Amino acid sequence: MPEKETLERAREDEREGKSPSTQAGEFVREEMHHIREGKHGAASPQQAIAIGLSKARRAGVKLQAPQKGKTSANTREKAERDYEKGQSHRQRKPSTGRSRATSQALKKKGRSAASHSALSGQARGSAAARGSASRHNAAMKASRTRSQRSK
Repeated sequence: MPEKETLERAREDEREGKSPSTQAGEFVREEMHHIREGKHGAASPQQAIAIGLSKARRAGVKLQAPQKGKTSANTREKAERDYEKGQSHRQRKPSTGRSRATSQALKKKGRSAASHSALSGQARGSAAARGSASRHNAAMKASRTRSQRSK
């Protein structure tokens, strides 16, 4: 369950007209914080990011599943399930056994996945995979949707 503060920040991003991926970034940030404080671990930065995105989709962020061919079929199906869960208003108590099993498995993972160097490497790799035009468009949109600060 995401923290109340994270949900608030994501809703604020939505009100400001920011993209779903930006809103989901709040959940990823929370996940990194959990790993750093020792709540649980992750095998890699990619896994930590995936957990955050899953939480975002389940919390109702309109973040679609990745396109076919971008990720494995299992990942895409899980993302689709998470998205459906987040968009439907049917509330059901989570399975305590499954929740406990997930927590126990994550506690056995390492903490270095959320280190600054690991995240830096992940960011560099994903930026390099994108084209310059894509990065330029993202920067332009960021400047348009940046919250106006009074000076």
